[in-house]
Amino acid sequence: LVCRGLVSSAHRPREDSWLKSLFVRKVDPRKDAHSNLLAKRETSSLYKLQIHNVKPECLDAYNKLCQEVLPKIHEEKHYPCALVGTWNTWYGEQDQAVHLWRYEGGYPALNEVMSKLRQNKEFTEFRKERGNMLLSRKNQLLLEFSFWNEPVPREGPNIYELRSYQLRPGTMIEWGNYWARAIRFRQDNNEAVGGFFSQIGQLYMVHHLWAYKDLQTREDIRNAAWNKPGWDELVYYTVPLIQEMESRIMIPLKISPLQ
Repeated sequence: LVCRGLVSSAHRPREDSWLKSLFVRKVDPRKDAHSNLLAKRETSSLYKLQIHNVKPECLDAYNKLCQEVLPKIHEEKHYPCALVGTWNTWYGEQDQAVHLWRYEGGYPALNEVMSKLRQNKEFTEFRKERGNMLLSRKNQLLLEFSFWNEPVPREGPNIYELRSYQLRPGTMIEWGNYWARAIRFRQDNNEAVGGFFSQIGQLYMVHHLWAYKDLQTREDIRNAAWNKPGWDELVYYTVPLIQEMESRIMIPLKISPLQ
């Protein structure tokens, strides 16, 4: 009996490792960073996504303050940055503000803007006043996928959906390969605004930004995609790459270039 127990124990690690191999995703070795393979080569733009959770009683004051100060940064020619869009979350996490900035020139442009803003007395006061209104804040630095539309100003009124995906580490190239084909299914109604992947902050994050006339239009457009041959297959292959996903429906502020 003792010998039998020893033999059984000796074989168990092998069995466990064999079982694990069925569920552990194998990642192919890469010869280059995924940012070099997936990002737009013709531009060197860097994007910053800011998410602020605002004290509920302060949201109106927060919006008013942002609408007074942010356009001054956006329109200042000496700052190599542009406000892409600014929103309040409507469905999703409540009392939340989302800002998307573009830094034309990559990290040097980001460093230049941050250095100049530290010397800007009005912005310093703005940050201090804004900080008293916040419960939490986080940001990410992003690059844009080469196959997505360039996020450019658009007329409204629209609602916006920010779909955020936490991918399994090592699967960003696969995601890009599938979505380079999938995006053509979602262009008919001009709803595709921009697609980004994280470089700093929470890693292996993907953000897709969409614009719709209203919630019913969103539902109709998304349902119509399933009638196009090939869409179901692309969804089938991308779902296993995802660890978590989140959808925010957002309303633009008056100062947002994306209306």
